[in-house]
Amino acid sequence: MAQPAESLPQSQSFLGVVRSLTGRNWIEREHDARDAIAIAQRLAAPEIVGRLLAARGVTADGAQSYLVPSFKTDLPDPSTFLDMDRAAERLADAVANGENIAVFGDYDVDGATSSALLIRFFRALGCEARLYIPDRLSEGYGPTVAAMRKLADEGMKVVITVDCGTQAHAALGAARDAGLDVIVADHHLPGETLPQAYAIVNPNRLDDRSGAAQLAAVGVAFLLAIAVNRTLRGRGWFATRGEPDLRQWLGIVALGTVADVVPLTGVNRLLVWRGIEAIETHPLAGIAALKQVANLSAKIEPYHLGFVLGPRVNAGGRVGQCDLGARLLSTDDPGEAQAIAVDLDALNKQRQEIEKAICEEAIALVEGDARMREAPVLVVAREGWHPGVIGIVASRLKDRYHRPTIVIALNDGVGKGSGRSVTGVDLGSVIVAAREQDLLVNGGGHAMAAGLTIAPEKVEAFAAFMSERIGASGLNSPEGRVLALEGALRLDGATAELCALVAKVGPFGAGNREPVFVFPGVRIVHAATVGEGHVRCVLGDGVARLNGIAFRALQSPLGKALLEAKGRPLHVAATLKTDEWQGQTRVQAQIVDAVFV
Repeated sequence: MAQPAESLPQSQSFLGVVRSLTGRNWIEREHDARDAIAIAQRLAAPEIVGRLLAARGVTADGAQSYLVPSFKTDLPDPSTFLDMDRAAERLADAVANGENIAVFGDYDVDGATSSALLIRFFRALGCEARLYIPDRLSEGYGPTVAAMRKLADEGMKVVITVDCGTQAHAALGAARDAGLDVIVADHHLPGETLPQAYAIVNPNRLDDRSGAAQLAAVGVAFLLAIAVNRTLRGRGWFATRGEPDLRQWLGIVALGTVADVVPLTGVNRLLVWRGIEAIETHPLAGIAALKQVANLSAKIEPYHLGFVLGPRVNAGGRVGQCDLGARLLSTDDPGEAQAIAVDLDALNKQRQEIEKAICEEAIALVEGDARMREAPVLVVAREGWHPGVIGIVASRLKDRYHRPTIVIALNDGVGKGSGRSVTGVDLGSVIVAAREQDLLVNGGGHAMAAGLTIAPEKVEAFAAFMSERIGASGLNSPEGRVLALEGALRLDGATAELCALVAKVGPFGAGNREPVFVFPGVRIVHAATVGEGHVRCVLGDGVARLNGIAFRALQSPLGKALLEAKGRPLHVAATLKTDEWQGQTRVQAQIVDAVFV
């Protein structure tokens, strides 16, 4: 179990920093120094690059392939997933026989991207699949008995549920009785038993041995498309037809993978790496329209997928029409894409306003309850909150209080909850346990995020159960209390060449955090406020200078220190970014922390 940062001895602290300006203990990311040197020598790269790779478990023999991931070596064989071949054969039959296929997706980004990917895939095969995204408020999450019967009445023969379905026992039982073959393509944790479906492709099944549990649902859907394509190829289906190139849709896969905050390691790293490339080489109307409404002209990075494009795709499912995201990403009509993107942008602004108000109320509830503030998990509930934004509010509270957080919106006698977790706490499995204790009407998820439905009178008992089950691990997570650093750099070592090498270790995000370096003993040559609460400055060490910026830091101790340093030396922790200006590449330090020497 991790120790609280405050209790870590100074000998474990990098540069002796036990408490920085942001209140964190600085530690050096663990790595084997011998492996780091061997990797650097093998790549003929700076030692710091070897250190980055060694800290991520890369060996000297695997360093080159890690820097350039490939489908040949890093993509799992779809047949290693339980039920994958069975699902592929059934879908190939449906394509060959002209049967009606429906894609039933969740309303978040993972569900929207999974749905759009399969809609595009079947369209390329000559099948116009039916898209069904349930309404969050009137239908709720996942398949329902009514929805399955409706699809059967419409003449559907096969239904693929994406990013949902693993725990939809009643709905999938009704689907079977109505003559539907349901194929589940999901990644959420199952309960003790699985629903009755034609096939359940889920790497988090307890009996699955694929080793790909970190996949988002869109990754599972992508592998399902590969399996169907391969089955049709084996049958000679493409002898007289064009075979779709699935790589053209990898931008959609990357968007869903990053937005669902799954670890960017292994196959996910491959999918996002190649997906970001595909956004440039295979531009899709929906993503292009999103970039336009977001005024995004820079080269796409995971940050843009998770925090610029993703929230707009999500907005329809949160406060608007739930199928907008899937429709946007599945259309090839630039005009339709632009119209939907404009609507989503407006809905995203509305979502931000609702979220801000609820977040302020939720913080007030926590601050006003001493017992809640001491609990290992925050469970916050209130009547009248909009259920479409509670997941984002949970994320905000988790970041503020550094512990698992569940926010519950109570409306019309029903509580809808969403939770976000911290490193070291598998929230999804605890939610499943709470459901099996009859504390929840429904609930599930994965390690870092979960959703639930609860009767209002059980909220207090549920909160007590969560605190007991999670225990001290909720309070002792290093998240927010420790800053892991890759090592120290001189200012003149922050070059564009180094940035290019560091970028190859990415893409960075959940599970593969962006490297943070320390510039020891530098001074602030100049500092000023810019934009909405940012602090821009120039770092100097007597030999070189480097531009820096601390985003949204104006009202924080970090921002105030940068503005008021007046020549006092600091250790500055920052990530490195490059930008192009008048044909030249410039390096900038994005400052995340500092401490006076």
